[in-house]
Amino acid sequence: MAQRKGQTGNRNGRPAGSPNKITADLRLKINAIVDKQIDSIEQDLQSLEPMQRLQIVEKLLSYCVPKLQAQSFDIDLNTLSDEQLDQVINHLKINDNDSNQ
Repeated sequence: MAQRKGQTGNRNGRPAGSPNKITADLRLKINAIVDKQIDSIEQDLQSLEPMQRLQIVEKLLSYCVPKLQAQSFDIDLNTLSDEQLDQVINHLKINDNDSNQ
């Protein structure tokens, strides 16, 4: 039996975390177009004022680079062994030294 408009046989909808196939296909097509036109895009960008160029590059980046999301971890330090605590401390020291350089 045919479904009425706006209804599907799947009451739960698309499962959480499953990729949107249409979006993936569209991104592939857009990437192909951009790859073919990259030289003219670069020339067009160079003809713009610096502020306009920056605004456009910023908008384009959202399609190329995924946005970073904050991550948090809840660790009960009382449950860690001395060896595990030492590993955590050493890891934090290494990351702190890397960020200061």
